[in-house]
Amino acid sequence: MPAEDRPPFPAELRVLVAAAFVIAIGFGLVSPVLPAYARSFDVGVAAASFVVSIFAFFRLVFAPAGGALVQRLGERPVYLTGLLLVAASSLATAFAQSYGQLLVLRGLGGIGSTMFTVSAMALLVRLAPPAMRGRVSSAYASSFLVGGMLGPVLGGALAGFGLRLPFIAYAAALVTATLVVALRLTGAQLRPTTTGPPAPPMRLGEALGTASYRACLASAFANGWCNFGVRVAVLPQFAVAVHDDTWVAGVALALAALGTAVTLQVAGRVADSVGRRPLVLVGLVVTAAGLGLLGLSHDLLVLFLLSAVSGVGAGLVNPGQQATVADLIGSTRSGGTVLSTFQMAQDAGAILGPVLVGVVADQVGYGWAFATTAVVSLLAVGPWLLAPETLERVPDGA
Repeated sequence: MPAEDRPPFPAELRVLVAAAFVIAIGFGLVSPVLPAYARSFDVGVAAASFVVSIFAFFRLVFAPAGGALVQRLGERPVYLTGLLLVAASSLATAFAQSYGQLLVLRGLGGIGSTMFTVSAMALLVRLAPPAMRGRVSSAYASSFLVGGMLGPVLGGALAGFGLRLPFIAYAAALVTATLVVALRLTGAQLRPTTTGPPAPPMRLGEALGTASYRACLASAFANGWCNFGVRVAVLPQFAVAVHDDTWVAGVALALAALGTAVTLQVAGRVADSVGRRPLVLVGLVVTAAGLGLLGLSHDLLVLFLLSAVSGVGAGLVNPGQQATVADLIGSTRSGGTVLSTFQMAQDAGAILGPVLVGVVADQVGYGWAFATTAVVSLLAVGPWLLAPETLERVPDGA
């Protein structure tokens, strides 16, 4: 589609993208200090790691309820409530007096995180014009990614003034995002004006009956396993084990994030012009190649190159699969449960991937561990080969 024919980026979506940036910075503020903060309560490494995992676990188990709340109460109130719940959790975490309190408060934060994540996806479906759903998904993901890259840097600096300060700053960032979204979306029309009765919400069973949605669940699980799980948790350990220096792990992760950020700038437009399906198929194969060969990369430059390639794969997969889910739901009805199940698939992959791949690495080595990751990504290719393209093409002159 020529640039002059593209619909303008809606102002309401710009607000959500800006809020995502603030939220991601806030989350990044606490990520580098959370394990050390947990260790300050005189617990071991495993217990400190569990504090990180419990956030993701509560995101996963609360996702169905989060989707139901979106369908029952609407996107905007659930989004704002979720942000405030995470803000309250973060502020209380800063004043936790025991390891048990820390666990409970982080779990509550995971519940709030699910609420605003699912409702944000629903708002993007509502507000994004069909012809630019890929572009909107890329902009939102890019905002989160860049904020997530800046947050740990700021968090590490704040930690010099005390381990509790980043949690207070995170709460302040979330309250700021809440106020901006509440004010700027107050008059937003989230549903198209219709003369007839409102369209019923899309039920999960209806979505599961489509090959495209089943393909999205498969790629979401693989994307969570590969890019949010193994790449974040196992790649750094491999880099340090092979090259015996922590800076190598940091550079590898930074290059992977850079590969994703650069790819997202063009992937959304490709999804809106060429189609969603080709983008996801190529992304899954690229992810498999980048991560699958990592276990054999004992040369530093090869490790860095493959890390960047894995990031490119993530940048290709995300816009295509999210735009497909949005195409299936449409902008005239809600689909909270459909969206929460999609998010659950990704969270499940992110939780299971590092654990199971870590077991493989312990038993037979990193080569087989990363090869297993490649297999997971390639298995998701099958459902997409059977799924139809969901992008509706506008005839020339229409």
